[in-house]
Amino acid sequence: MQTTFTPAQLDDPATARSNQILRACVHCGFCTATCPTYQVLGDELDSPRGRIYLIKDMLENDRDPDPTTVKHIDRCLSCLACMTTCPSGVHYMHLVDHARAYIEARYTRPWPERALRWVLAQVLPYPRRFRLALAGAKLARPLARFMPDPRLRAMLHMAPKVIPPVSRNDDPQTFAVPDAKMRVALMTGCAQRALNTDINDATIRLLTRLGAEVVIADGQGCCGALTHHMGKEDASHASAAANIRAWMQAGDLDAIVINTSGCGTTVKDYGHMFRNDPLAADAARVSALARDISEMLLDLMPADCPQLDLNVAKGGIAGTDAQRLPSQAAGAGEGLRVAYHAACSLQHGQQVKAAPKMLLQRAGFTVLEPADSHLCCGSAGTYNLMQPVIAGQLKDRKVATLAALTPDIVAAGNIGCMMQIGDAAGAPIVHTVELLDWATGGPQPPALSRASAHRAVPRLR
Repeated sequence: MQTTFTPAQLDDPATARSNQILRACVHCGFCTATCPTYQVLGDELDSPRGRIYLIKDMLENDRDPDPTTVKHIDRCLSCLACMTTCPSGVHYMHLVDHARAYIEARYTRPWPERALRWVLAQVLPYPRRFRLALAGAKLARPLARFMPDPRLRAMLHMAPKVIPPVSRNDDPQTFAVPDAKMRVALMTGCAQRALNTDINDATIRLLTRLGAEVVIADGQGCCGALTHHMGKEDASHASAAANIRAWMQAGDLDAIVINTSGCGTTVKDYGHMFRNDPLAADAARVSALARDISEMLLDLMPADCPQLDLNVAKGGIAGTDAQRLPSQAAGAGEGLRVAYHAACSLQHGQQVKAAPKMLLQRAGFTVLEPADSHLCCGSAGTYNLMQPVIAGQLKDRKVATLAALTPDIVAAGNIGCMMQIGDAAGAPIVHTVELLDWATGGPQPPALSRASAHRAVPRLR
């Protein structure tokens, strides 16, 4: 794509980066085939190619954003399926991030929308505030149908039926193990600490069982993704900088383990976010150390690991020699059909596709994939709160393809996806790491125990 930015415009690092990205685009339109909003809305301006034209026009002409441009940029999920599809390597993520920051700086939204975005930015990244908000939403949930704004209804419906108690495992500390193979920091996150404490608990048990010393660094918090995707650069960079400092002060680390894929995509991009900042070297180091929990487990438990029990799982995928992980609860997962939901931030943002399925397969689960595994469920951080109608359409489609598999369990690697589809999936939804913890001697995931009590998972043992 030809661009006509002036030398003065290109002196801005963000504009220079956007110029590089725009020039890589060849207008082929392959991205439209995998764009969820284009699939749902059928509008060229709600496809990556259409948004690229809008962004180019806005940036190149150095003009204030207009309502049409803002509407179509806001409708982008940042699922990044277009980056997986693009044959030209267009880094759409950095382009749309720049556009959002530009809009935030130069566009005045209607006051109700400004208020909503302010509330989300002030509440979601802070676990204590979020817990209080969830408690209030839970009380007000019966009034949701009377709310005139679908976004307010979405916020009330977000509250889980049970708000878990605070887990003290999320406090700054070190979980030491004798003769540790490695020393890793675990990112405990923000919203996840309020919505589902079972995930971090299972991650710590599993990592220590496999010989990794786990550090919960003092001073870490939200990764910055929630505000970053709203274009609030100052807030997102402040959150990211706090994490960078916390992990750099935690001593020698072999990895920074992240079990929320939305966070992982952002942390792996810290090097880019801080490329012109005094923290650039530390940010690049953090990005290099960041690993999704499934990537980490492949290192700790390779297929040819001599510790593996080589019994073939009765419930494995047909035609494979799936090896069981060593388990104190032998047979825990055998015969259970697990529908694997691939979070966009993991499969597209981080390009981690095979690892979770391989690990579940080795643990003895029968792994199933929905027909539309490459498409978004509609969660996308705060998207399901700010664009609830489109998010609801995407959710319905995703739930239908999962239900068609008739699974016993749905597994995912991102808390946002779990919250989005969990109440309608037709089977209990758990984090992948919870199933792997169970298969290697940990407790049965609480979500499965609750479902079993209601006879929703008849084959649980």
